[in-house]
Amino acid sequence: MLSVKNISFSYTDKRIIHEVSLALEKGKCLAVIGESGCGKSTLLQLVYGLYDLDEGQIFWNETKVLGPKFHLIPGMEKMKYLAQDFDLMPYITVAENVGKYLSNVNMKAKKARITELLDLVDMTEFADVKAQFLSGGQMQRVAIARVLALEPELILFDEPFSHIDTFRKNSLRRKVFQYLKQKEITCIVATHDSKDILSFSDETLVLRDGKVVANGVTKNVYQERSDYYIGSLFDDVNVLSSAAIGIEGKERQLFLFPYQFKIVAHSRMKVTVVQSYFKGNGFLIASTFLYQIIFFESKVELPISSEVYLAIEN
Repeated sequence: MLSVKNISFSYTDKRIIHEVSLALEKGKCLAVIGESGCGKSTLLQLVYGLYDLDEGQIFWNETKVLGPKFHLIPGMEKMKYLAQDFDLMPYITVAENVGKYLSNVNMKAKKARITELLDLVDMTEFADVKAQFLSGGQMQRVAIARVLALEPELILFDEPFSHIDTFRKNSLRRKVFQYLKQKEITCIVATHDSKDILSFSDETLVLRDGKVVANGVTKNVYQERSDYYIGSLFDDVNVLSSAAIGIEGKERQLFLFPYQFKIVAHSRMKVTVVQSYFKGNGFLIASTFLYQIIFFESKVELPISSEVYLAIEN
């Protein structure tokens, strides 16, 4: 189990992480999300032990995570951290990079393990290619295989699929997270991509300016979005007054995704179409309502300046 207790950290005089706490059970996956510069990467580096904390404590099982003041080589033995720069050796082959930290005592077992991992990340055909000749996406796939090689107890992913094309990303993401579940490897993934979050993470932690603004089961964080910032990390968010669209009771702000609206014959919410964006299985419609832009989804393209009525899906 990972236990992060009220940690704070600053590089200089400016505090980057403010009193962050979290707990993560063995085999679970936690997504850390937030805008650029909010402290996602720094949090992962602190969990790995790359920096000394200003305040608080981190424990992996019963072992206290300590920084470079206490370790000649920073980092914790049972953890692996995949940074955004990949850190591959450019002049050795893909297979050699993946097997860099594997024991040479049983070369047959080592070769089998490398083959297994290259198959996992779809890099088998590049086994004998030197890393310097790979694309950014290929390097990232090799880096994923390398951090998995010794089957760490905890793996820390920093934007692990950011350089990989959509053609391969969806399949790779499914295979990697399925592998982690099968091996009961605990995972924290810092990401901007909501597809990394919704389908694969058990829990989600939302950071803003180094502070935790939401932390819980991923489905709950997504559905309960308590403010515009949280919702905007998943999709376009419409902010509406409950009174403006005819909802009785105490007036409150609503944070609604485009899919939550449906076109109806008549309602209090009449909007004017200003733009239609083709999305493959339908259209994202931009419209105006009470001098603000409202986004909703439609199966068909709607003419600019046309008027329709919207209601919230139950």
